[in-house]
Amino acid sequence: MKAEEKKKPLQSKNPGSQCPCANTQSPAQISNRKGRIYGDQSGVWEKQLPHDHGQKACLDRLQQSLDDVEDFQIVSELFKLLGDGSRLRIFWLLCHCEECVINISAMMNMSSPAVSHHLRQLKNKGLISSRREGKEVYYRAAKNPRVLVLHEGIEKMMEIACPWRA
Repeated sequence: MKAEEKKKPLQSKNPGSQCPCANTQSPAQISNRKGRIYGDQSGVWEKQLPHDHGQKACLDRLQQSLDDVEDFQIVSELFKLLGDGSRLRIFWLLCHCEECVINISAMMNMSSPAVSHHLRQLKNKGLISSRREGKEVYYRAAKNPRVLVLHEGIEKMMEIACPWRA
């Protein structure tokens, strides 16, 4: 491929439409990661993919996100954490109420040490919080956007996977 062909401006096949994730960063802000993004001094950038479907601006933005492996690792760890059925049930329960280990153990039909193990893992990832009242420790879902999205996702998946619940 000639050098001139690599430096074509990014254009959509449908110039009237705009990609919702169009790259808003200047070429100077885009890093040259693993040789996937090319450019010249004029600020013209182009991705080299096997097939051109007319979505280069959108794909450049997506590629930048894909290159941030650490972000995907964080999400993967959250899904792995909630991949355990007992832990998922405890998290779901604590999204609806505040409870102590003894009551959670009784509701889950699990030993207190097993419940405490799951609670510790959920707390370490910031999904639940606790408060002490005398000798008793009460747990509940943390109040953050990540927890709200996860709880809503669990509720929606239960509606889809368990239609008799709806």
